[in-house]
Amino acid sequence: MTLLESAALHRARAVELAPGILMAFTIGAAARFISEHYGAPAMLFALLLGMAFNFLAMEGRCVAGIHFTASHLLKVGVALLGVRVTFGQITSLGPILIIIIPVLIILTIGAGLAFSKIFKRSSYFGLLTGGAVAICGASAALALSSVLPKTETNQRDTLFTVVAVTSLSTMAMILYPILFVSLGFSDTQIGVLIGATIHDVAQVVGAGYAVSDEAGDTATYVKLLRVACLPIVILSLAVFFRRGEAGEAKAPFPWFAVAFAAILVINSIGLIPSFAAQSMDAGSRWLLLAAISALGMKTSLKEMFDLGALHIGVVVAETVFLCAAAIVAISFM
Repeated sequence: MTLLESAALHRARAVELAPGILMAFTIGAAARFISEHYGAPAMLFALLLGMAFNFLAMEGRCVAGIHFTASHLLKVGVALLGVRVTFGQITSLGPILIIIIPVLIILTIGAGLAFSKIFKRSSYFGLLTGGAVAICGASAALALSSVLPKTETNQRDTLFTVVAVTSLSTMAMILYPILFVSLGFSDTQIGVLIGATIHDVAQVVGAGYAVSDEAGDTATYVKLLRVACLPIVILSLAVFFRRGEAGEAKAPFPWFAVAFAAILVINSIGLIPSFAAQSMDAGSRWLLLAAISALGMKTSLKEMFDLGALHIGVVVAETVFLCAAAIVAISFM
């Protein structure tokens, strides 16, 4: 293939993808505008607005771009999350928390598998929701869905998980500070508990600084430690599922998780200038917003309602388990 032929193919592919990609980013921009003016999570608005445009993912010029955004651009957005964390932030928490937080993550994912059996849901759903609750909410749900085996309900389960963890995060942002103060914890302990239990980063920051600056700073660092565990969990699941059973399709290797870890390391040693880090962080937020908009367009509202109360039961049970486990851990520190 000549250079001209290759350029022509790439140009044709870009023209094919452009309408769907532009639509996803337009919905993401609308969601961010609404979020900034009404104070609710942008991810949730992006998902709901995307679902209102479900017909665009069925047929027409936007289909290819919507699928591209929901898969490839999603992975780029997750990879860029690595710029938010440094080893310095992690080590500043001390050795005890560096042990406790990964243990809570493992226990919560295990609880997700247990609750999925109790509520008669699939083990894949338990892993997806358990990982989202344990690590970083909607972002973790999107990343985990990329490495779990593809099933008929995978996409629908992912969207449900995003809605559930985002809604529960908003409730926790209001209720958890009141709960932890009433239990007599210090500001530092409250910061640890908020950072260890609330699902999404924005709600962690909101809840922490609502208590005090000390609680807010501590909550943010603890939350970033949870985010730093994301590539480890992704790679572990990818290796497990790539072994697969005979005749079973293997999940693709998650290079985006490796990129996440690489960016984290490079950022930790100071090789990424601050302006570049800020641009990468902003790029990650926009890509994840566009990806969740695209996923919303690929799922109908009826399919979401068809999932039933048992799906909700799993996520609520995992959230309560994580909160209780964190309180026990901090009480004995």
